[in-house]
Amino acid sequence: MTRREAREQAFLVLFEKTFFEDVSISEIVSDAEEAELIKINTFADVILKAVENNIEAIDSVIVENAKGWSVSRLPKVSLAVLRLAIGEMKFVDDVPAGVSVNEAVELMKKYGTDADASYVNGVLGAVAKTL
Repeated sequence: MTRREAREQAFLVLFEKTFFEDVSISEIVSDAEEAELIKINTFADVILKAVENNIEAIDSVIVENAKGWSVSRLPKVSLAVLRLAIGEMKFVDDVPAGVSVNEAVELMKKYGTDADASYVNGVLGAVAKTL
């Protein structure tokens, strides 16, 4: 499995998390693996643990950089992608910020609209400047 595919796996878990805020990411992964819906690879697991362990800090970064938007008002696809990319940028050491931004934009193009991809690109560009 490529890192791009692993990111997409992580995105799908984080997207589900946006609907079930009271359920931990670990529980979502465990339930999905038990039902044989997914098999999380090592890189996806690293990203998911980074997000789970730092979700408050990640959401704070989103609020600081998503001008005029609160976490609760962001489209769920955008929120999941932003959490994934910011978690990766801030808490996964071996990935350059530019790669995280590019991969996030590609996910947005696949699961969102071009306008969403442009917005996410702008927010992540602002975050990358602070790293």
